[in-house]
Amino acid sequence: MSSTPHDPFYSSPFGPFYRRHTPYMVQPEYRIYEMNKRLQSRTEDSDNLWWDAFATEFFEDDATLTLSFCLEDGPKRYTIGRTLIPRYFSTVFEGGVTDLYYILKHSKESYHNSSITVDCDQCAMVTQHGKPMFTKVCTEGRLILEFTFDDLMRIKTWHFTIRQYRELVPRSILAMHAQDPQVLDQLSKNITRMGLTNFTLNYLRLCVILEPMQELMSRHKTYNLSPRDCLKTCLFQKWQRMVAPPAEPTRQPTTKRRKRKNSTSSTSNSSAGNNANSTGSKKKTTAANLSLPTQGLGAIPNCSLNPGRDGDLCHSAAVTPSGQFKEKH
Repeated sequence: MSSTPHDPFYSSPFGPFYRRHTPYMVQPEYRIYEMNKRLQSRTEDSDNLWWDAFATEFFEDDATLTLSFCLEDGPKRYTIGRTLIPRYFSTVFEGGVTDLYYILKHSKESYHNSSITVDCDQCAMVTQHGKPMFTKVCTEGRLILEFTFDDLMRIKTWHFTIRQYRELVPRSILAMHAQDPQVLDQLSKNITRMGLTNFTLNYLRLCVILEPMQELMSRHKTYNLSPRDCLKTCLFQKWQRMVAPPAEPTRQPTTKRRKRKNSTSSTSNSSAGNNANSTGSKKKTTAANLSLPTQGLGAIPNCSLNPGRDGDLCHSAAVTPSGQFKEKH
């Protein structure tokens, strides 16, 4: 008799409480939970290398992050690429945020061939601010995520549409400054705009300029060219792409082969016998009785490598009754 395992979390497959664990790849929300834990482990000494490692762990190499919201001057939509995503998360903490995490409620998952889409209409981005005052900001909206369906399960597209936000101030702070109208007036003012700090908003505006310059920066880093030379080469290549006609797929011309008819071949073939001779004589008498104006024309295939007027490689020539050649296409 084998002794039972001493592991308290062990569950026998034959027991009533056995349940098969869900595979890791079918839990995309767990990746958001891991991302929240990674953000909580951030310290004040976290440098750019830490943020690059964070983005590499949770975002694909060609990932994009999009934020949509409405400010006082109208709706805004910012989309940044993979190289600018680490800096986006770092600007959130540079604006006075001490804690950041995401809460997904009632999300819907859809599976495709190579990706998993998570659509959460009740997503909340919660940020804890330590300055200029202690405030908790809840930014609510719709979050649509697209994960790659592989072992890493990294985010390929991130689209967060902000609908509303709330800034929560503890009652204890209000009670401490109840007799100071200036402090109460300062506490009544918002410290964010649609849940985003001024650091983050300024960075998103700057990304509108930085995103098109990624090609110039990469060319300068690769070829060690001056900024002016990088701009010249990029503009010249774009001008070439605009002027050059689109490349058409090359198609091989189809050649039609015509079989050459020879009326004397039936007579020269010894295996055909008398049947072939009688068949040939019937054809000759039938052709002699026909009084056509084009009698005497014979199709002679003339195949060459030079195409004709219609682009065909093979064209034929006809012999007129006067003995001249007339080209047919």
